[in-house]
Amino acid sequence: MITMASSITTNKQSNRKSRRKTENEEVSLVQKIETGKYELRDYEGLVSQETLSEIEALADTLKGLRVIHVNATPQGGGVAEILNSLIPLLRSVGIDAEWHIIPPDNSFSAVTKSLHHYLQGASGHPTDEQMAHYLSRNRKAGLELKKILTADTVCVRHDPQPLPLIDFLPDTAKAVWNCHIDTTKANEFVQDILIPFIRRYHRAIFSREQYVLNGLSPHKVCVFAPAINSLSPKNQALPITTAKHILAQLGIASDRPLITQVSRFDQWKDPWGVIDAYRIARRRIPNLQLALVGTFVAQDDPDSGDVLLSVWKHAKGDPDIHIFSDPNIVADREVNAFQAASDVIIQKSLREGFGLTVAEAMWKGTPVIGGDCGGIVSQIRNGVTGFLVASREDCAARIVTLLQDYDLAKRMGQAGRQSVKHHFLMPRLLKDHLRLYASMCCQSAKVRHFKTEHFGLIRGGEEAL
Repeated sequence: MITMASSITTNKQSNRKSRRKTENEEVSLVQKIETGKYELRDYEGLVSQETLSEIEALADTLKGLRVIHVNATPQGGGVAEILNSLIPLLRSVGIDAEWHIIPPDNSFSAVTKSLHHYLQGASGHPTDEQMAHYLSRNRKAGLELKKILTADTVCVRHDPQPLPLIDFLPDTAKAVWNCHIDTTKANEFVQDILIPFIRRYHRAIFSREQYVLNGLSPHKVCVFAPAINSLSPKNQALPITTAKHILAQLGIASDRPLITQVSRFDQWKDPWGVIDAYRIARRRIPNLQLALVGTFVAQDDPDSGDVLLSVWKHAKGDPDIHIFSDPNIVADREVNAFQAASDVIIQKSLREGFGLTVAEAMWKGTPVIGGDCGGIVSQIRNGVTGFLVASREDCAARIVTLLQDYDLAKRMGQAGRQSVKHHFLMPRLLKDHLRLYASMCCQSAKVRHFKTEHFGLIRGGEEAL
């Protein structure tokens, strides 16, 4: 619990510092982010040679193409996770790829987080004042981005934060909007506010066909799922003895069953329901432990502190509920250990754009119980590669089943790993992006066989399940 309290304090101090900096000095509204280095050839043996050859052939037609990705934060959340791997892989095949962020101030974070909630079905709408600030910050960012964009650049903008840039950069790049949000039950009033922006983009990417918003031209829409980087520190193979040693240092008993949810502290991740499911399952498995693992690193998530405090209160001081939120204590290696050494991983989301943590755990061969929603449905074949649940009672029952049936848990974990290997590793996402760029930029006969007449049929990941 000390970890939780110190994280909230740190988060609030960071917000105050950010506010003072914004008020007292002119801060650049566009910042370039540097990434690590990954090479496509490092995936030899993990993905098929056919896939690698197709990627190389596609990339050969696009050598030197300038591609800029824009989002709001360099760490925390799925978009930053993806870009930290996708950008260096694009570079490794000859694409001149860059990653830029629009660092949010507190007001911008508040309105864009609200837009995220509205697109996932929350009621209400932004105020005129909020929308004015949202547009103003994008206008100022657009002035800076205009200096580095040309008509031949492909500019991919992620989620609501940079969406209005299309109004301020109408003709300076080939524009793509990438929606990572579960919009199956989008707030219609807010959807109507945002649709005019989306229509002005050359292409729009959604993670599932069910997310495609009404009113978009089919030829502008493509559907492909996100993916994980199996080479990153979070996903590299970790010996089980090492994983358990890491968890023991964090107070987790290695001789007792452990269930874990790894996710941001967010209302849609339903951490309260996870605690309730744990309490129900504990009636049958009395020595059960629960870990809730999520850290304060995202710059655009102003709700996380309040959610964490509420979760901490809901835990009611139970010594077997371990809550981790300090990034100085739980980083990628520790997350890897939790996903590898837990008996069951839970992702009991109520809405989920994709849920990279599901694929991460499946890649490690750990059985997963996921909420029956959104992108989790794209990853889990119920009863085969994991379990889908719609209530805390269902979740508790599946926890007990997996803890009492070792053979089923092992079989499900193995099936989950194979599914991720075939559908949700980063080279597949790299190929999807290259096909997207080719459809927008290449007219040569050399690349025509990579294109489809109907762009909406260019898909990746989910359709193969």
